[in-house]
Amino acid sequence: MIDKMTKLSFILLSGEEGSLLKKIQEIGLVDITRSSKPVDRESHELYAQADLIYGVVNALDKVKIPSGTPAVPFREDLVNFTGDMISKYVSTSSSLSSLKEELEDVLQWGVIRSEDLRKLKDLGLKITFHQIKPKGYKIEWEQEYAIKLLSRDDKSVRFLVLGEDSLPGKTKGPQRGADEIRTDIADQEASLSETLSYLAYSKENKATLEQTGKEVLAALDYKLANLSAVPAAENTIVTLEGFCPTENADEICAVLDSQNVFYLREDACVQDNPPIKFKNNWFVRQFEVLTDMYGRPAYDGFDPTPFISVFFLLFFAFCMGDCGYGLILILIGLLLKKVDSFKDMSPLVVILGIGTTVIGFLFHTFFSMDISSWEIFAPIKWIFLPEKIMGYDGTMALSIIVGVLHICLAMCVKTYQETKNKGLSASLGTWGWTLLIVGGIIVGGLTFIGVISSEITKWIVIVLGIVSALGIFVFNDPHRNKFANVGVGLWDTYNTVTGLLSDVLSYLRLYALGLAGSMLGLAFNNIGTMILGDGSSIKNWIFFILIVIVGHTLNIAMAALGAFVHPLRLNFLEFFKNSGYEASGRNYNPLKNA
Repeated sequence: MIDKMTKLSFILLSGEEGSLLKKIQEIGLVDITRSSKPVDRESHELYAQADLIYGVVNALDKVKIPSGTPAVPFREDLVNFTGDMISKYVSTSSSLSSLKEELEDVLQWGVIRSEDLRKLKDLGLKITFHQIKPKGYKIEWEQEYAIKLLSRDDKSVRFLVLGEDSLPGKTKGPQRGADEIRTDIADQEASLSETLSYLAYSKENKATLEQTGKEVLAALDYKLANLSAVPAAENTIVTLEGFCPTENADEICAVLDSQNVFYLREDACVQDNPPIKFKNNWFVRQFEVLTDMYGRPAYDGFDPTPFISVFFLLFFAFCMGDCGYGLILILIGLLLKKVDSFKDMSPLVVILGIGTTVIGFLFHTFFSMDISSWEIFAPIKWIFLPEKIMGYDGTMALSIIVGVLHICLAMCVKTYQETKNKGLSASLGTWGWTLLIVGGIIVGGLTFIGVISSEITKWIVIVLGIVSALGIFVFNDPHRNKFANVGVGLWDTYNTVTGLLSDVLSYLRLYALGLAGSMLGLAFNNIGTMILGDGSSIKNWIFFILIVIVGHTLNIAMAALGAFVHPLRLNFLEFFKNSGYEASGRNYNPLKNA
């Protein structure tokens, strides 16, 4: 849900804003309205400094320090020197790679020394290198030209010629000997070893780098907030605007009162464009990152995260559809806790793994094997998804049913929000569509399972149709001409009918992705089984294990990618469109110390 915000308007004598902002930084709960980008030279410098620090930290994470490398301390500035060492590490590593490739190429030509090449060049002799296939080399060439055969193998014959020649296979050849290249490699390896020792020390002090970055960002925030002060009364006073969570307003105001700060306090409204702070439980908070990918809602909007948390999890599990894959995801999520850069993702991955395990079990699939036929599950076989639902494939029918429920929920949310923000009279058109579609589906479902009779259903449908038609075609806008309302209603009818049909069919992707992953996994199982044969050969067992492990690893990777993208699309497009969600809010970013 969206946390309620309180607006604080500060009025200060010019020059007093600095001390107020420092106090607000100490409180750490007030979001001062300020620019999100640098606006002057000093703020640009702070921004660049923060960018440098976090760039260094990210690059440092990618540097692999061999075990046993001693950490050599240095006195230079930690940030700049570490940045220099990272640049040196990259250039030295690249140079080493090039030198090793050059050495490998030179060694193909046999034993060549740099000193011999220099002597020949000093004598003014032209040297030409040749590389041709063995069958193309003619022994009589050695009588006509000054040829030195350098190396020979099944694929090539390599030789050099002194002086002019017209022989085939001319190539660049080595420009120096292997001895000189090995010397350069040794020098670069020594330089790299020294660089890694310095970087090992930097890694030990990574926390200091991160803290420095936080301090620079805090200084940047303070500077931007200071620049947001608006002068008034011929620059004798300045005004500042900020927002804080309403639940903390009394505490914050008590601190401000003790500092004799003059301010105005009022409930924030939409026109104030207050920052958006979510207030959700632990489970829903794990999915806030998905909401932020699209954008936070307006202050009078709704928080879609609770809906995303349920349906994204459900859709992801549908697309994976395998309890074995779910167990792997849980293991991956637990391992991510040990990786600093990914530990924040760990709970979400574990949750998705648990959901996949549960849904995969209901779909009776374990590493693409059908476990419904396993004797161990015979007593609980009734909980497995039936093969057919209403005559259709069980998974396909369930995908459509879940999609219809998702869209119906979106329409109910839209109706509630419009009624709350615009009033009942201005939202009758939306009420009409919701009553017609959601009400019709509910009535149809109750009739199908025999709760209400067909005669009662007929009268309910007639009433629903009349009431909905009045809302859609007559009262969709009380301030507009009734004939114009009819025209707008007809246009909305065309868009809604065609749009809903395509929206519902979009949920078939859940069935298609789950089926594709299951069939691909089954194909790997079949290939492995064919190779295994009767299981009497150890070699066959080795190939069987390799094929199954590699195959299912690739399948999990591809299935997880599709299971992330497509459920996200169903939430961002189908749900957001039918719920009227608009991402026009800004994140809550309180001014605080590092």
